[in-house]
Amino acid sequence: MKANGKLLGLAGIIVAASMTFGAASQAQTVKVTPLGAVDGEFCPLDRAMIFEDPDGTRILYDTGRTVAGPDDARLGDIDAVLLSHMHGDHLGDRHIEAVNASECGKPSFPVDVRSVSNTVQIANAKDALIVTGSEMPGILGGKLKSIGGDPKKSVLVRFGASRMVGGVKITTVPAVHSNGVSGDFLGGPLGEMLKTAGVTAYAGPPTGYVLTFSNGLSVYLSGDTGITAEQDTVVRGHYGAKLVVMNIGDTYTTGPTEAAYVVNDLIQPASVIPSHANEWATDGGVVRSGTRTEAFINAVNVAAHVPLSGKTMAFDASGMCASGC
Repeated sequence: MKANGKLLGLAGIIVAASMTFGAASQAQTVKVTPLGAVDGEFCPLDRAMIFEDPDGTRILYDTGRTVAGPDDARLGDIDAVLLSHMHGDHLGDRHIEAVNASECGKPSFPVDVRSVSNTVQIANAKDALIVTGSEMPGILGGKLKSIGGDPKKSVLVRFGASRMVGGVKITTVPAVHSNGVSGDFLGGPLGEMLKTAGVTAYAGPPTGYVLTFSNGLSVYLSGDTGITAEQDTVVRGHYGAKLVVMNIGDTYTTGPTEAAYVVNDLIQPASVIPSHANEWATDGGVVRSGTRTEAFINAVNVAAHVPLSGKTMAFDASGMCASGC
């Protein structure tokens, strides 16, 4: 009986340990919160997302126009700001006055910050790093300095390299797009010359990102891109991305069919979040019929989660949604 009692006691310890480990593993999720123009919706110019590591590190991706400046209450603490490229809808040449201040189908961005940008103002106010590749760090560092910030807070990570911010490893990966800096952002005589000529300054190649979180989850942020071979060889083959944030807007980036090919055939993640749809995608939180978003969801072979503004989703190490989806 004593032997049996010891066995039963050992079994109980094993079960308890297993339950504890399971609960701990479930708690180790990465939180993803879209910051769009209208609560609970996916609207035309929605770009921004916050990624929160299990250790509390918070990363803002492609601030764009739908964050209401540094005082937007949804931001909270921010440790790093990522910018895929310098176009105004990602950099934030202007922004909403407040969340829910306009209709989802017709968002308005009355606050003009084209000479500084939403990205730079938020990073400076939050004392956050700006982590970018190409020639962008010097340009953004100069803007930080112009508003009294620390230019050294704008840091570089080029293709194949990485930088740690808290428990998150950040690397840049190739994107196929353009990366022009507007004359309004540059300012001065050079900016005026560019505007007069109708051209933009070149800031080097645009980028995507791969984020590897402390729970082991690897996330691909496509930025604005077409189909690239690196989505297979680098994003899937090397980094093994399990969650993808994929642009689907067509004309300027991959459309829904091309984006679905990237997901289904090249990266093969567990889950995908459509982004950069450039359309009024949802009404009352429900995907509207005939949209690119609907076409993309129907075309992918993995779980697709619509980025409804303000609604936090949590993903485990395998890329599966644990809550909020």
